[in-house]
Amino acid sequence: MDRRTFLSGAAIAGASIASACGDTSQQSSDVASPAINRGVKRLRMVTTWPANFPGLGTAANNVAAYANAASGGTLDIRVYAAGEIVSAFEAFDAVSEGTADMYHGAEYYWQGKSPAFNFFTAVPLGMTATEIMGWVEFGGGQGLWDELSGQFNIKPFQAGNSGHQMGGWFKREINSLEDFRGLRMRIPGLGGNVLRELGGAAVTLSGGEIYPALQSGAIDATEWVGPWNDLAFGFYREAPFYYGPGFHEPGSCLGVGMNLGVWNDLDEDHKAIIQAACRAANNVSLAEFTYQNAQALDVLLNEHGVQLRSFTDEMWSRIGEISEQVVSDTGNADAMTRRVYESYLTARNQMQNWGRISEMPYMAHRDRVLRG
Repeated sequence: MDRRTFLSGAAIAGASIASACGDTSQQSSDVASPAINRGVKRLRMVTTWPANFPGLGTAANNVAAYANAASGGTLDIRVYAAGEIVSAFEAFDAVSEGTADMYHGAEYYWQGKSPAFNFFTAVPLGMTATEIMGWVEFGGGQGLWDELSGQFNIKPFQAGNSGHQMGGWFKREINSLEDFRGLRMRIPGLGGNVLRELGGAAVTLSGGEIYPALQSGAIDATEWVGPWNDLAFGFYREAPFYYGPGFHEPGSCLGVGMNLGVWNDLDEDHKAIIQAACRAANNVSLAEFTYQNAQALDVLLNEHGVQLRSFTDEMWSRIGEISEQVVSDTGNADAMTRRVYESYLTARNQMQNWGRISEMPYMAHRDRVLRG
């Protein structure tokens, strides 16, 4: 991370803290004085990402950098990539059990603990990035998330968002619902359940395994994130048809989870700093993905000859029907998950009503006018 980015992030975190706590010179003095005497609080953050992985791994780095800078050196959060202390999918247990203090990852990785975790990352036909931010911050999502994660000795925060993800890379065109039958596609989670209902074969692979699988023919298609990360992996060399938008992850929230005992032992100013750092990283992450995806899409289309495609209305209708059933089945798995699902669904539908008269028609009209 360069100095300018670091200082900019620290300023955002500092501004958030000042806003939350009421910014007066007397308060600043009161907070700073005891901080000198209490020493440095060292915390270890494990992640589900490779070291410095663009957008995802760097969001974890930002949380640490913002918190460390805003604390004036009384916090020292150190980031460890997947595999450095524990593997990616062991991060949750490591924090729950106290082997590590914090993790940064995608909450749907923990769906084996509870299906409810899916709703705090993304579900098919679910919330966009700004909608999930609204639900968690103002619609009761945070309280439910606290309750859910608290069962596992964890305190959760939003701390990144990749924005809308693409539908995927395909070796051949998908012209009808019949073309999904027998399709071998890398697509995890509830999106994979939808593909199976369409007659395809969903495969779960880590990021580093995807390109070799495409190259060898082990899979016919893959989704990953969006143009920025997809360009870096070079999927266009093996699968020239790029479909969008995706249905499976319309706004993928990334989370920080902190060991609940560690969180409860923190001083109030350190709690405020970490919360503000997560919010700052969340906002910066969405801004970065939005801008970088636009730049990368231009490269894919104009320098690599990628052929952009969209699913037909018939496909969307069937995908929608299946998605609602898959998400409903997941949401009714148990009492806790049902409460999360009902809150999520209410908020999604309310925000959809607002979007129907605001962003959706505006974007359509802007596109029409600017295209002439």
